[in-house]
Amino acid sequence: MSQTPQSFEELEARITADYPSMSRRLQQTARFLLDHPQDVAFATVARLAQDAAVTPSTLIRFANSCGFKGFSEMQQLFRSRLVDELPNYTERIRAVRSATGETPDSTQLLWEFAEANRDALEQLPGRIDPKGLEQALDILDEASAIHVLGARRSFVVANYMTYALHHIEKPAFLVNGLGGMYGEQIRAIGQQDALIAVSFSPYAEESLRATEQARSHGVPTVVITDSSLSPLARLADVVLVVHEAEVKSFRGLAASLCLTQSLAIALGMRKDREKEQSSRPGDEERA
Repeated sequence: MSQTPQSFEELEARITADYPSMSRRLQQTARFLLDHPQDVAFATVARLAQDAAVTPSTLIRFANSCGFKGFSEMQQLFRSRLVDELPNYTERIRAVRSATGETPDSTQLLWEFAEANRDALEQLPGRIDPKGLEQALDILDEASAIHVLGARRSFVVANYMTYALHHIEKPAFLVNGLGGMYGEQIRAIGQQDALIAVSFSPYAEESLRATEQARSHGVPTVVITDSSLSPLARLADVVLVVHEAEVKSFRGLAASLCLTQSLAIALGMRKDREKEQSSRPGDEERA
C-alpha cells in the first residue's frame, strides 16, 4: 500500500499518477479537487459534493483511495496549502468567505479560537517527551548564554522566550536579523552558549540557514517546531514538537508560548536550586 501523502504537493503528484486508472466518477472528482483547491480547503463535504456533481460518499471514497482515513484528513492538506500560499491575513479572510459563504461574527470567532487553543493546550503535555524536555533544560542550564532565533510567525515566541530568560537572570540574546545581519549574530554565538531555534511550517528560510550555520560551529541547539519532519529537526540536539490550533487557516501560538514559558520557569527553578545548594556550608565547615 502506498504511503499517505504528507503535503499538498505529494497529494497532487499521487492524483496525477493514479488518474489514468481511476473510474470515471473518481476522475471527475479529481479534476474538481485540483481545479478548486481554495474551495476544498473550507467547504463541507455536502457543499463540495453538490459543486462537483458527485455524491458525498464519492468524495469519501476518493480520499480513501489516496490513503486517507476520511475526507477531513485529506482536506487538511488543502488548508495547509492555503496557509503557505496566502500569507496575507486579508487574502485568507477573503478565501474563507469565498469558500464557505459565511462571515462569522466576532463572538463566534472568539469561541472557535478559544476552543481550538484549549484543545491544543490540553494535548501539549502528552506530546512532549519528558526526557527531551529535561535534555533541553540541561543544554540551556549549562550554556553561558542563550541565543533565541525565530522569524515571521515564530518571532513572537522567540521574543517572549528572550524576555522570560532575562527575568530569570540568564544571559539571553534575540537573533532578530536586524539589518539583514543573521550571519553576524550567529557568528557571535560561542561554543559554550546555546541556540533555541523556533520555526513552524512553511519554515522561514532565514531560520534554516542561521541554524545550519550555528550547528556548523558546534553550537548546542534546541529546536521548537511543529513536526519531527521539519528541516530544522535534523539540526537539533533536542527537538520539541508542538501542534498548534488552527481555525479557518489561522494558526495559533498558545501551545508554543506555554512551552517556552514552562522552559523558562523550569530553568529558573534549577538556577535557584543550584544557588541554594552552593550557599549551604560544606561538611568540613559544619564539623
